[in-house]
Amino acid sequence: MRFKRYTAGVAIAAMLASVAPAQLATAQTAPETPVAGQLDPSAEQTPQRRPTAADFDLAEGLVVLVNDVPITSYELRQRMLLLIAMTQVQPTAESLPAIQRQALNNLIDEKLQRQELARFQVNIPDEEVDAEIAMIAQSVGITPEAYLGYLAETGVQPETVREQIRVETGWQALVRGRYGPRARVGRNQVDQTIQRISASASRPQYLVGEIFIDAARVGGQQAAMNGANQLVEQIIQGAPFMAVARQFSAAPSAASGGDAGWLIQGEVPQGLQTALDNMEPGQLSRPIPVEGGVYILYLRDKRDGSSTSMVNLRQVMIEADAGASDEAVAAATARLNAIRSDLTCDNILERSRQEPDLLGADLGESDINDLAPQFQQVARSAEVRSISAPVRTPLGVHLLAVCDRRAGGPAAPNYDEVESRLRGQQLSMLARRYIRDLREDAHIDFKG
Repeated sequence: MRFKRYTAGVAIAAMLASVAPAQLATAQTAPETPVAGQLDPSAEQTPQRRPTAADFDLAEGLVVLVNDVPITSYELRQRMLLLIAMTQVQPTAESLPAIQRQALNNLIDEKLQRQELARFQVNIPDEEVDAEIAMIAQSVGITPEAYLGYLAETGVQPETVREQIRVETGWQALVRGRYGPRARVGRNQVDQTIQRISASASRPQYLVGEIFIDAARVGGQQAAMNGANQLVEQIIQGAPFMAVARQFSAAPSAASGGDAGWLIQGEVPQGLQTALDNMEPGQLSRPIPVEGGVYILYLRDKRDGSSTSMVNLRQVMIEADAGASDEAVAAATARLNAIRSDLTCDNILERSRQEPDLLGADLGESDINDLAPQFQQVARSAEVRSISAPVRTPLGVHLLAVCDRRAGGPAAPNYDEVESRLRGQQLSMLARRYIRDLREDAHIDFKG
């Protein structure tokens, strides 16, 4: 997850620069409000505070056996220090239990991933790890030595970082190799998604960041709520939301810093919808309990939506003006019904040129609201790449091919964007299922 490491590098670069702390304004709200506070967007890209020196003790020795492979207290402490450096979550008495729990979960997953990499003989050479570190450092304008040097100052040994990158890079390669061919997205799935977006385009929309604390992974619903409260407090105090989401969130969006994209009103659970309806851009929610865990939402932006829906139509028609007899209209309708099952978006115009009684036309892309009233219902509701039933207008009888449909406006996603997002979601789901299955089959023995 290169983007994950990139933002960590931004945080480190900004800390090295020793700039003044980011300014955050906590919203003065009544206890019942879903809003926890207002975030400074600049803190997201340029975190500006150095974490408090981590002062905590762990009993020396063995912590967990994962399929007989040990996790030691040294490894756990190193991972906690790395987590603190990456997220800027301050190591207080209240936050340390959540940091330790997350670090241990990460280590268990990493041990299982390392075992899978060995089983499939996936090896990431030192040169590739060096290149990754150099890329992180270059992206934030510092040298690899400065990047590793800062981590060393916070107590993180370079080998801890290198091994995390090695396993992470290898795991991504393994997941792509095993599951990439299965993360296929059919045209119908993309078309249906675009149709849903288009149909909902007039509703309010929210650009959302999310953190989901999975109760099953942290010891129950109350532990999830306690941990979420600590994270909200830390984010309000300056920990970058995206960095915290990458390290603590169990949602699929964690890999992209909690970016859930634009959500449409009415398509999220009621508890989340209520919070979004009562938030303004830049605000962070209080923890929102749901079945199985707790959400934290960051409303980055919102918009009223647009009623514009665009459709791409082609047609064949048989002329029959308003004065045509019922018999003529019936004959035209029967003629079009007879060929309807043979027509597609790809062949409808060619077919019209082959038969003298048919008139074909590519109507191109139009705003549905600008179409003839008789065409609008088909344009709004017919499946993409389907052929309509015969439609009567004052000009004749028509068959309409709905070849594409999308939400209008500059923010509307195109086919490639929707396809890429759906494929990424599928691959992420398969990767989560993979590690979940490894956990379920593993022998994990907690010591002490």
